Amino acid sequence: MAVSGHRRRPVVALYERIADAVHDGTYPPGSTLPSEPRLAAELGVSRPALREALLLLQEDGLLTVRRGVGRTVNARPPRRGFEHLQPLEDLIGGGTGPRVRALLRTLEEPTDFTTQHLLAPARAELRFWESLLGGEAGPAALCHEWAAADEVLDRVHPAFARALRATGADGAAEAHGGADGGADGGAVSMLSVLLGASREVALRAGGGITATLLGRRRGEQLGRPADTPAVLVTQVVRVGDVPVLAAKHMLPTGSPALPVLQSH
Repeated sequence: MAVSGHRRRPVVALYERIADAVHDGTYPPGSTLPSEPRLAAELGVSRPALREALLLLQEDGLLTVRRGVGRTVNARPPRRGFEHLQPLEDLIGGGTGPRVRALLRTLEEPTDFTTQHLLAPARAELRFWESLLGGEAGPAALCHEWAAADEVLDRVHPAFARALRATGADGAAEAHGGADGGADGGAVSMLSVLLGASREVALRAGGGITATLLGRRRGEQLGRPADTPAVLVTQVVRVGDVPVLAAKHMLPTGSPALPVLQSH
């Protein structure tokens, strides 16, 4: 998973610059990009590198080549994929949902998962959030998120520590440095809180995807039979070499697609 602060190959970095310009409206849907010579000059890059990046953008569905017109931005560019660090509710909801519903906000002792991924000592107390993502069509994902111990966060990412403390027991963001509680003031995910508190902090992350079955308890929470096939997505987010958040996301069959944007 590529994340902020990560060094990328030149063509990939150029791809990201243009993709960011598409997503932030510099080149809005339906617009035509400048000619290759002009765009290369504006970006300060070579034309061969630019041409390769433009071909990748075309392959990934952000651009279309129209004879006699040039390269135009597609009316509905694909959403950023799982390799970009962003909340799961944004990825599978396209910015309009699904909503986050807080099931549990508590402190707990380390599990095997958090001992391994957060390097938590045996008697540490870790913040644990259990959330259900869903909308009108029903539950879409079950999310388990853990933060590193407070003393670790106070040392490596105090803004995130403050943001977590400012989040109410119902999971709603109160006043934590920019994280958005949603249009209806509802709950937010822990990753959303982390990103809102990390405007000046470089993050890096890794993740994994595994096929599994829901099981009885998770099936009850998601309203599905225990033997429903599902995808388990894991994430670990770090500041430098220090893990600050670990998560498991369970997406059963029928959940919205999790987009993955790839390039070569």
